[in-house]
Formats: sequence, C-alpha cells, structure tokens
Amino acid sequence: MSGQLGEPQEGPSHAGLDLPNPERNEAGVQRGVIRRRGSWIQKVLEQATDSPLQWITPSEVVPVAVLAVQRYLLEGEARDMESKPPLYCYDVTISDGVFREKCYLDPSLNFLVYKNILKVGIEVEISRVSCVYNEKRLGQGILCIDNVHCGESLDSISLEIPFRNRAHREIPERPLRGGKSHYLALWNNEDPYGDIWLSNKEPEEYNFNNTRIISLSHLETTWSSRRNFPALLVRILHKSKLRYYGKPNKKMTEPYKTFLEVADSSGTVSAIMWNALCPEWYKSLHIGLVLLLQDYSIKKSYPFRMKPLPVNPRVKLISTMEICLNLRDPPTNIIIIPEEQVKSEWRLPKLNYRFITRSELDDMPQNSICDVIGVLVYVGRVQRSKKKESREEFWSYRWIHIADGTSEQPFIVELFSTSQPEVFENIYPMAHFMCTQLKVVRNDTQVPKLLYLTTTNESCMFITGHRGQPYTNYTKVKNFFQWIKTKTDSGELKNTVIGGYYPYPPVPETFSKYNISVKVESFFTAISEVRKEIEVLQYREKKRIAIQGIITVIKYVPYSGATESASASETLRNADRPSTSQAARRESQSQERDGKPQDDGPVSSQCCHTTSASLSPPKKKRTLQGLIPVPQPETAAQTKGNKPGMPSIFQRRESTSTGSKGKARKTISDKWESQTWREKKFGLIDHLEYGCIYPESIPRRFVLEHRNFLTEQYNSQPAKYIPQEGRPPKLYEFKSALVLGHYEVTILGLNHEIAISVAFLPEYSPEDVRTSQIGTLLTCMNYSCVLPKELTGNDKLQGPRALTGDIIKAAAELDKVHIVGILDICNLGKNKTEVYLHKIYRPDKTS
Repeated sequence: MSGQLGEPQEGPSHAGLDLPNPERNEAGVQRGVIRRRGSWIQKVLEQATDSPLQWITPSEVVPVAVLAVQRYLLEGEARDMESKPPLYCYDVTISDGVFREKCYLDPSLNFLVYKNILKVGIEVEISRVSCVYNEKRLGQGILCIDNVHCGESLDSISLEIPFRNRAHREIPERPLRGGKSHYLALWNNEDPYGDIWLSNKEPEEYNFNNTRIISLSHLETTWSSRRNFPALLVRILHKSKLRYYGKPNKKMTEPYKTFLEVADSSGTVSAIMWNALCPEWYKSLHIGLVLLLQDYSIKKSYPFRMKPLPVNPRVKLISTMEICLNLRDPPTNIIIIPEEQVKSEWRLPKLNYRFITRSELDDMPQNSICDVIGVLVYVGRVQRSKKKESREEFWSYRWIHIADGTSEQPFIVELFSTSQPEVFENIYPMAHFMCTQLKVVRNDTQVPKLLYLTTTNESCMFITGHRGQPYTNYTKVKNFFQWIKTKTDSGELKNTVIGGYYPYPPVPETFSKYNISVKVESFFTAISEVRKEIEVLQYREKKRIAIQGIITVIKYVPYSGATESASASETLRNADRPSTSQAARRESQSQERDGKPQDDGPVSSQCCHTTSASLSPPKKKRTLQGLIPVPQPETAAQTKGNKPGMPSIFQRRESTSTGSKGKARKTISDKWESQTWREKKFGLIDHLEYGCIYPESIPRRFVLEHRNFLTEQYNSQPAKYIPQEGRPPKLYEFKSALVLGHYEVTILGLNHEIAISVAFLPEYSPEDVRTSQIGTLLTCMNYSCVLPKELTGNDKLQGPRALTGDIIKAAAELDKVHIVGILDICNLGKNKTEVYLHKIYRPDKTS
C-alpha cells in the first residue's frame, strides 16, 4: 500500500488525513486532498495532527452544517471496549461552507443520535476533536468528534460544497472505521440502505440447449447422494424481508439473508439467499419472476421456521431441504427468464392471491392470512418498538386505514417495514394500496372488539404501477377500482388524514384481563421510576406502562390552530425539569393569555417542563374540525346517515364558528381539582409534567398538493440531508382532524410524594351509542366520548361543554380512589416526549 490518498486501497478505512511529504500535482494540491483558504475544517485538521495529545479544543469554534448521519456495526477496537459497548457507531458528514468532511462520532455521543438531537439539516458547534488512527494501515487518520453542541435547523444547505478528502465521495460509500463495507439504515436493520444495493438486474433471453434441469421433487429424493446439482427452473411465490445478523468481531462483510419460496410443477421449497448476494439481487427479485438457478448448494431444512401457506395446496410442500444461494462456495448463477420465454409445458405454478374485502374480514378467523387492496384514508406516523433483549435494535412500523367500499369500517393495518423503504416511506392518504400476506388479529371477547391486520415476514406492498400486475384480473380488485373511480370523480376522497398519536390497539376492558395478559414481574412501574422510563426512550419509540395512583386534577384544553403551540425555542431553553412545588405554585399563579403558534411547540395550558404561559382560544372565531380516524366499535348506528360503502371517517362535519370570545375563555377554565391535591401539591418531591401535545401528534387533514412535505413530517428522520423545494409550510398551518381538544390529567402517587400530569385525548364519535349516557368518569375515559350527532349549528358547540361538564361532575367519584393508569409514552426526538393516558382501571371493581 502506498499510503497516498490519491490511491485509496480496497476496504472501508482508506480515507485519511494529510500525510507528511505529500506528493503534489501540477496545481500544488495534495493527491486526494483539496486545500483551500478559509476552511475551518482544514484549520482544525492541521491543529489536530500537530497536537502531541492527538486531541484539541479548536482555537475558534464556528457553526458547521450536518449533511449526513450514517450508522454501521462497530468493530471491537481497543478504545471502544467498555463494560457494555454500543453495537453500532456513526459517521457524521459536516460542511463549513468551504469543504465537506466525514467524521467519526465518539460512541459516548451516540445518545445524541438515539434521541434525534444530532440530525441532518441542523448547525452544530464542535468544541473538541481528536485524531483516530487505524494502526493496521499507513496514514489512516480520521477526524473524531468528541464534544458537540447541537443547534437549530437551517433553512437551506448547499450540496455543491466539495469533500476536502476525495476518498469520501467514492462509490460505493464506505464507513470510516472497521472492516464493514457498508452502512445500515439509520433506524432499523431490515431496510436496504446505500449504493451497494443494486436494482439493475433485468430478464435476459436464455438458450436452454445443453442445460440439464431437475425437478424439485426429484431433487428432494436424490440430493443427499449427489455432489453436483442440475439447474432448477422455478417461479418466485414469496419473498421475505431482509434479516441482518451482523455481530461485532464476526468477519462477515454483508451479513444478510432472505428467504424465497420457489416452486415448479412438482413442489415448493425454500431458497435462502446469503450475504453479499443479497445487495446484488434482493431489490431485483420480485414475486412472480421465473428464475434459472445454477451452482447452488443444499442443506437440511431448519425444522422450526414458520413457512408461508402454499400458494397452491395441490403443489407438494418440500420441507426436508433448503436451497442455498451464495456468492461463493459455490458461486450461484441466477438468471431471470423473460415472461414471454416461459413455456406452458413447464407447468410452473401461477401466483394465487387471497384477496378479501372489508366486509369479509368480520368472518375471518384468528391468524388467517389474506391480501387486501384499497385506498388509504389514514396514514400514521412511523414509530419504533424495541426488539427483545436489544438496546439498539428496533422494528419500524406505522398504522394505516384502508377503505375498499364494502363496509363502513376500514381495514386497520399494523404495517411493519417490509424491506421496501421506497414504498414504506412514500405511502400517503388517497393512494391506492395493495399488501399481501397479512395476518388477522382478533379478540371478539374484548370490548370494544379487537380486529386488525398485521404484516408477516413475507408481506409485500404495492402503491404504484398496479396496471399490468397479475392481481388486477381478480374480481375483487376490479370491483375496488370501479368503486374508487366513482368516489374520485365525486371528490369524496378529500377527507383523509395523516399523522398524529394513534392509541391502538386498545387494552382489555377489565383490570383482571389486563393483569392476565401482562407478566406479573413487569406489570407495574413505580411512579418514581417513570422519569427513568421516559429518559431511556429513543427516537419515535413508543412504550406502554402501568402505574398506580389517584386522579387529582382534570383540566380541559381546547384545540385551536391559532393557539396550537407555545414558543418552541422557549420550550427547549426551559427543558430543565422544575421541582414539584415550583410547578404547583406556577400553576396556581398563571394567568391565561394568547399564544403565538410555532412549528414544534406543545399544545398545553401548562407546557411540560417549561415556563410557557397557559393557552387560551384565539381572538378569531374557532371552527370545529373533522374526526380523528380512530377505529370505533361496530354498531348498528354507524350506518345511519352515511353513504353506502363509505367509511364513517369520510363523513365531514359541517364547520361551525364559535360564539363570543368570552364563552371560549369560559370553556378553557373547566377544571376539577381534588381536595387532596390542594393539600399536597406544594410539598411534592417531584411533578412530571407531560400534559402537552406537540403539533406532530395532532392528526392533520391531508392536502395532496403538499404530499411531500406531509409524508416527510411523519416519516423517520432521513440519514442524508434533502433540500426543501421552495419555502415549506409550517405543520400547524394544516387543518387539524381533532374535533375538540384534550384533557390534562394529574395522577398523584399512592405515597403522595410524586405526581405526573399526562394528556388524555378523547375519541369523539357520534356513532358509538353505548356511551351516549356518560355516567362515570371511568366510562368517559375508557370508551369513545360522544358528541351527539343530532346537534347541529350552534347547538353542537354545547357538546364539548356538556362532555367536559359530565367529566368534571363525575370526577368527584374518584377522589382518593386507588386507580391503575395505562400510559403510552412517545418519544418524538429533540427532548420532546409525550405521555398519554390510554385507560384507567379501578382494581377494587370488576372493571
């Protein structure tokens, strides 16, 4: 190896700092490194290499922009060995306006990425850097960020700035450290990410002369006695999502695998694609393609793997062997056969879909597998759930609603990432959506009845290019497209919703059932431990916990777009948690005054962890918005007044302006406070204030013209900076889908030392007749609260006040009563956390 940057060596760590006595070209520029006056990055690099300590605090700290935050598996190097070292590390690309530079983020700062504090598009100030060397290579110095302060988002960042080190712009991109050859997706391990993932494999005409082909059934009976295997001619029936199995200190370059269920006329078998073959072929292999497989290997089948249902029950399911496809040992040869070359005498099985309509879903048994097609009427934000026994690995998922015109109710789908980020990150309301291999989840004994679909390992999504697909010939698919054409022509699909907090699935209706469904040792979280639970949560992670306490305060906070948030900058500046007694005094002394909307401030009368003033309704007239698309129990009343075949969430309520400002101010003052709270609030040890709702947790009416902006707001933070087109709107400018507002509920711990204020977002629905008579506070908070449908015009405005009055009046029954509260904790990133009251139980009652 020459050690010169102009001649990079193979591997991920060839990018280096300046070398002594560099060879220069005619322009006087070091090979591979550009020098330019005025670059802060260049100045810091020179200071770092000249320092005997190999670390410096720059003599001048200036803001730089973040262009990329990229994740990869951490190698077990000596300086990284801790008691519990992180599994992954991050490269951060910065720009000073003169140069770009890819830097290594010290693992002690990983938490900034976990919380989405360090992210693309912001400015940062780096106050300490060091020079890290790979001692196995010559001159392999890397700039390491040891201390950084993260600032605010920038309006725009130029992508025309060159890399100082030309090795950083090589394709494919390589991580700075370790032996791994590629980056991972930023927030999960299932999605293919980066330029190593090819999608350019095309069908090619093949001359079958002199090619010996063996059937799967024949191979099953003879493979153990063979050394060489003839070619297989098969069709792909299913393709699983990717599985990443990389571990530190394991010498695997691309540790991936995926399962293909392939079949010929004699049987169906699993084919496993391993390692480096996945980046080369995964994105090019689609369901229905015909493949010629040569030079594969065979192994005994793993007995405990759950396989998808056979497409054709008459085709034999071969479970004694698996086909192994590798880049080496031996190198598998894969050829995609054009469909026009496929001959009928080959008798390859056709794809067989299991389409169901929404009206048929009610009769589908638990764990049934089905395919669905429809129009998206609600698309939730991307959330993450932690994988078992993992600190850093998560599943990505979102909730969606699909309507197909056969029922008033939509399909409710828990949509996990299926290794199709190009679809998962680009689904939006009003799009025609098709998904395969969905599993039915139901519990008819639960109230309200639990019924939804969830993706499986073999699920596959389609959102564009339906024309010409084999499933378009199915009668149910044709019926859907005929129905959707009439709704599109009549403009009835405009009332769709995107984003927001989504309280699903519901918990069992009784405490005893919930107690059975949760492990005893982890059932309750002490109220003193809630802060820790909140602090360890990572970006977009959602967690459900149970606490015990006493409800002491309930306060109604009306929603209004003009008072949607307090100042976001003030929110973050005052992020220090106040003491309980201070918070209580502030609450007792605060006066209501008008607020100005900001894009990321919370909606709250007492902003969590801030000194923001209470919000009051705006001086302008308020308008009642439409419904949040939260699934409602099915009743006979749901069809009343609705158009046939349209889900109830399509039915827009007439906008009605409010009365005088004085009446609005009277609404916000609706509050119940127990005698216990008056006695205890000034002497508490701690008061966790999470009764606020941030703008991104409010579901919005979808506007097709702003599709890109809205989908971006509710997707996960990207790994690379994407410039905005023009001047983007603010999120609060989009109409809310909430009818009214929310409640702030304060729960006092059983020991009367700690309290927590949380948000309760009632699900207003005119269709749920079971709660038309609100008798108790528990009823209000355990079922959908009702705004009577028969009220119209100004009379409808009495609905919120009547509802609030019932809650306030009924709250007295729970004074000093021990309750169990089920809380949903949601981390939104950048020190923003919300806590919702999902359900309350009375352990002393059967409910």
